[in-house]
Amino acid sequence: MDAAGQEVITAPILVLVGPTAIGKTGLSLDMAVRFNCEIVSMDSMQVYRYMDIGTAKPDRRERSRVVHHLIDIIDPDEQYNAARFVADGLAAIAGTAAAGRVPLLTGGTGLYLKALTQGLFETPDFAKNPSVRRQLRDRMRQQGREALFQELRRLDPETAGRIHPNDTQRLLRALEVHRLTGRPWSENIRRGQEPPVRLANMFLIGLTCDRRELYERIERRTERMMEQGLIGEVEMLRAMGYDPLLPSMQAIGYRHVNNFLDGRWTREEAVRLLVRDTRRYAKRQMTWFTRMESIRWYHRDRNDKILQDAEHWLHSRM
Repeated sequence: MDAAGQEVITAPILVLVGPTAIGKTGLSLDMAVRFNCEIVSMDSMQVYRYMDIGTAKPDRRERSRVVHHLIDIIDPDEQYNAARFVADGLAAIAGTAAAGRVPLLTGGTGLYLKALTQGLFETPDFAKNPSVRRQLRDRMRQQGREALFQELRRLDPETAGRIHPNDTQRLLRALEVHRLTGRPWSENIRRGQEPPVRLANMFLIGLTCDRRELYERIERRTERMMEQGLIGEVEMLRAMGYDPLLPSMQAIGYRHVNNFLDGRWTREEAVRLLVRDTRRYAKRQMTWFTRMESIRWYHRDRNDKILQDAEHWLHSRM
């Protein structure tokens, strides 16, 4: 627990993110073998059983090399969301760390990473509201720390009971949260405004490349998926009784094949639109991740540099 009563995981955690088709799977396996990791998937589609080709899951050989968490954990007609991911992800992280291995979070679902590290709802942007902290500091100089602490006891007695009256940083933060959100810090935590567990020791790696190169990789991967039997996979799912209108069956790739099977599109149209929509999805992914300032970006061809930097970071934390 930290001074605000929030549980903290201090074990070192590696994170690898980037848009679809950029090469996260291969690099994550190399990292996992080299650094004694277990992989925690941050992919909103790989949680589904029987949906392998269209979700680009690691194959059986790849998964036999390294322990993977949060893959094949629910059926296609079950619901999964960011709140459930946070609970499952934290359990996997804690279990991996307790076993003496390094958790490696990897995937392209930016919402999951944001929920895990920042909470399920928007947190105040303190950097864009510096006047609030400045006013509180001015008041503390004029009236003393005790006056601010008594205000916190009135506004948020639960948080005041968890922090020391001389903990200036936590005191100012608690009052700042109240002013910017209109709610006590303790209530924000209960609502999911902040994550239930703080991950205090993370090295976040982002993969990037030229847009043209990424689009070419998306086209090639789409061709491979079709060659591997994506149409047959969707036919199998439908034969198993999974409705084409299920959220899982309306995801990228599955929606396109369903439209082909239902006669709405030709095979060529389905492939063309699948490539188009995957490109658009990759662009949205990058928008999510580039908003996270803590990510260190590398070109996808710099694997040696990534491994070197990750190794240096891990050694500095152990």
